[in-house]
Amino acid sequence: MPGMERANVGAGAGGLKPLPPELDHPAWLHGMTAFTTVRTRRGEPLLWPAHLDRLRQTCAFLGLPAPDADLPVLEPWPWGLLRVTVGAEGTFWSHRPLTPGPRPADGVRVRLTDIQVHPQLAAHKTGNYLPYRLAMQRAGAAFEGWLVGPDGTLADGSRTAPLLEIDGGLVVPAGGLPSVTRTVFLEGHEWSERKVHCSELPTVTRAWICGSGVGVVPVREIVGEGLNVSLPVDWPQTDHPALMWPEA
Repeated sequence: MPGMERANVGAGAGGLKPLPPELDHPAWLHGMTAFTTVRTRRGEPLLWPAHLDRLRQTCAFLGLPAPDADLPVLEPWPWGLLRVTVGAEGTFWSHRPLTPGPRPADGVRVRLTDIQVHPQLAAHKTGNYLPYRLAMQRAGAAFEGWLVGPDGTLADGSRTAPLLEIDGGLVVPAGGLPSVTRTVFLEGHEWSERKVHCSELPTVTRAWICGSGVGVVPVREIVGEGLNVSLPVDWPQTDHPALMWPEA
């Protein structure tokens, strides 16, 4: 009977549930937000002006209101991670302790995945974050998963930005998010930005991943389908609080 069929539709796996009104919103349905994650040191946000500038550009691109530049008083944890999110209703924040564990003295392994960045959104940090979550899932036991562009080039990391050494020069792979941490690390160094085809990865002589949550970390191994590149581990000699591993 038609009525019984309709009743059975809602009976399986707990049944269909009405969408709560607070979730019936572009921010939840489509990831229509801009955000940035800022490392904090004893309650002080590090590199906030650079993060704010990038966040402003993304808000303008998405047609969102400009972010509020005035941050609240933050908990004075030894290390923290501040997330600033902008939606249509304004600017929101959350702050949590940053405790990634012991420093990986032997470097980390990264996995090249087949997950592609979004062609229009890759240069922005938005709530439309599914490709990065999928790349992290594909990483498996590796510390990081790398995403590719539609043209077969290395584009970005799921939670950090890649930096490569090729032919003796530092290379920023084009096609991903402009990393604030990576930019600060490169100050005073000669470097270039260009597309790096994945077929070039066996020629990489050193590599690092850069991000607010980890600082700058050397890569000991790049793995992937038909790919296994072992690299020397070279930790940066720095006491910059935004670049070092956040140890106690």
